[in-house]
Amino acid sequence: MSLVQTMGSAVNGGAEAYFVSLTGAFARAGMKQAAAIRAHAGREAALASFGVPATVLPFSKPLDFTTPGAIASLAREQDARIILAWMNRAASLTPAGPWKRIGRLGGYYKLKNYREFDALVGNTMDIVEWIVREGWPIDRAHYIPNFAAAGEGAKLSRAELDTPDEAPLLLGMGRLHTNKAHDVSLRALKQLPDAYLWIAGDGPDEAVLKSQAQDLGVADRVRFLGWRDDAPSLYRSADLVLFPSRFEPLGNVVIQSWAHGVPVIAAKSAGPEALIRDGEDGFLIEIDDSEGLAAKTKTLLADKELSARFVANGARRVETEFSEGAVVAQWRALFDSMGGA
Repeated sequence: MSLVQTMGSAVNGGAEAYFVSLTGAFARAGMKQAAAIRAHAGREAALASFGVPATVLPFSKPLDFTTPGAIASLAREQDARIILAWMNRAASLTPAGPWKRIGRLGGYYKLKNYREFDALVGNTMDIVEWIVREGWPIDRAHYIPNFAAAGEGAKLSRAELDTPDEAPLLLGMGRLHTNKAHDVSLRALKQLPDAYLWIAGDGPDEAVLKSQAQDLGVADRVRFLGWRDDAPSLYRSADLVLFPSRFEPLGNVVIQSWAHGVPVIAAKSAGPEALIRDGEDGFLIEIDDSEGLAAKTKTLLADKELSARFVANGARRVETEFSEGAVVAQWRALFDSMGGA
């Protein structure tokens, strides 16, 4: 018996990164699995490092006559009891068969792509509640959060990125897209004349954000790092994580910040607002509030005791709610309830 996972995205993003993380966690837990993915050198290498066989397929829409049949063949070869589909494209091309189909939702996806699936898993309670409001049977809607774990990687040399050692270092993580609100961080940086900001991610708004940094007069203190595979090192290098996303169903950056021991400030989008206990394990600000972001940043940079308390409380949240072992156990229980993987 085994599990097959399907991932049809070719871009870099939070769901794609967590697909790799969860596949690795399943491998460490001894689950037999295989994957059908769209071509992506980084993901192919990661799966190979886990010992997970990966079949590269087109995952093209709307007229893809190859992918569904190839997924079915892979599932039969693997004697799969479960196919776990990630996001709309993969779900729409994952065929029915003698296996159970589960859709993993990290956002408010189009449920038509999951028609006749056996179960849906949301990584926040808000997503699960939305699934049910949309008409999905409540007994086939499940909540399993993302896990967070401190990855390997030492602090980076600030000199390599032309950043003074003594300067407060702020970190922004996420796609360069309006939803992620990196522009809010840039406006906050204007009010923090001693601080530097590293932004890790790629996306369609790169040119716009660089232009905004120039217009605000902060370009000399911003480093656009592009997509990075060394997130643990980035977290460990920073004094503070800024996460002012306008739209964020979960906010994996929040729990990753906790796991890596760095305090975090986030906007009150759905995921971060549900995660953070304001003033206990992080700060929350209003959406689009650059002044509030700057003020809370100043507070945390000045109050080392408060910063340390946020870090300690965040670490406890990871241990009790978002550890790899706890999350994998929930997935295993779901798979077992549906016939095993």
